[in-house]
Amino acid sequence: MDEPYTGRVSVGDMQRGKNDIGIIILAVSSRNHRYKKLQHRTKNVLNTTVFYKGPAIPVGVDVQVESLDSISEVDMDFTMTLYLRHYWKDERLSFPSITNKSMTFDGRLVKKIWVPDVFFVHSKRSFIHDTTTDNIMLRVFPDGHVLYSMRITVTAMCNMDFSRFPLDSQTCSLELESYAYTDEDLMLYWKNGNESLKTDEKISLSQFLIQKFHTTSRLAFYSSTGWYNRLYINFTLHRHIFFFLLQTYFPATLMVMLSWVSFWIDRRAVPARVSLGITTVLTMSTIITGVNASMPRVSYIKAVDIYLWVSFVFVFLSVLEYAAVNYLTTVQERKERKLREKFPCTCGIPNTKTMMLDGTYSESDANSLAGYTRSQIVIEEEKQDKIVVHLAMNNESNSSRKRGLKGHVGLRIIQNTHAIDKYSRIIFPGTYIFFNLIYWSVFC
Repeated sequence: MDEPYTGRVSVGDMQRGKNDIGIIILAVSSRNHRYKKLQHRTKNVLNTTVFYKGPAIPVGVDVQVESLDSISEVDMDFTMTLYLRHYWKDERLSFPSITNKSMTFDGRLVKKIWVPDVFFVHSKRSFIHDTTTDNIMLRVFPDGHVLYSMRITVTAMCNMDFSRFPLDSQTCSLELESYAYTDEDLMLYWKNGNESLKTDEKISLSQFLIQKFHTTSRLAFYSSTGWYNRLYINFTLHRHIFFFLLQTYFPATLMVMLSWVSFWIDRRAVPARVSLGITTVLTMSTIITGVNASMPRVSYIKAVDIYLWVSFVFVFLSVLEYAAVNYLTTVQERKERKLREKFPCTCGIPNTKTMMLDGTYSESDANSLAGYTRSQIVIEEEKQDKIVVHLAMNNESNSSRKRGLKGHVGLRIIQNTHAIDKYSRIIFPGTYIFFNLIYWSVFC
């Protein structure tokens, strides 16, 4: 344990302190001497390439991705923060060293020596961090090898395909290339192959799952300047679907199911069914508008568009279904009113009987007329504007009447508005479930 300081300093302590200070001063002066010698040499290196009329100089590159900040579907770009490091050899910067240790400098020396002019292809914005000073490091080794490192944030373009959105995967790339020097002057390469790219394990995005990072390289040709080495940082993103299930698919499905409620509401409740239909249509329109507002204006159909517009069609068809029911109900009531005005008599039957829609009486009504003979009924009919009612009480007439009913099923569906609602209760849900099965099996 260290003893507390008492304020007294011995002669030996003072002597040792002087020796320590002398060592520090000697080390600093030696370092400053080497720095001055290196600075003196940089006077001849300023704005001078290391490959003047010589072979292409190899420049190795490695990258450490610090964070993937954001992905923008509207602007079709991404923002990344990374450490970009260059490795090359410049024999003019070599210096003698007994310990063979490197010297590290800040960004002030970078302006006095040659450094590779690497830039980001297809970048929109980029900057070198400068808090608290410029995040630039230059390390020079005695044999002339140079390490040049920068901390950069870059926003680059990413060509995205939204045909399967939001069940899609996107592949983006960050491209590095020398701006002025062709492949004959500067050979840009990944220093350690695929191991040249390092990523932080904590990198994550709210909407995407980062599947993998990998590196590639190839030559890029410009018709006016020639061939250039280009390096690629590729990464694949798989979109999380849960957010869109909660915000888009689930509300759309609920609106479609809500529109089916009108099939169980009385056809005479016009305000209830009309208001329900209009509400679901407007809600679906709002959902579609909200999704498209956060997407670029692409000229092709997206997967979410298919689902939302099919759901919109189902909601709209439920409104049209009630329009058809209401119209046929009005037509039917008008016809029945005309029949009551034209045939007010019930032909001697004590209680008014209901005529079926196909023009025949029900079986119970026919049984109630069993006490009447055919001649009596005809006489009554002649007295009441000669209404002819054919009653068949035997089995043969009953079977023929049933065959007639089967032949007029289509007519009865049109005339009986309750039947349209009953069929809609089965057809609409069944069709929508079938559509969902096909949709999720294709896009998932």
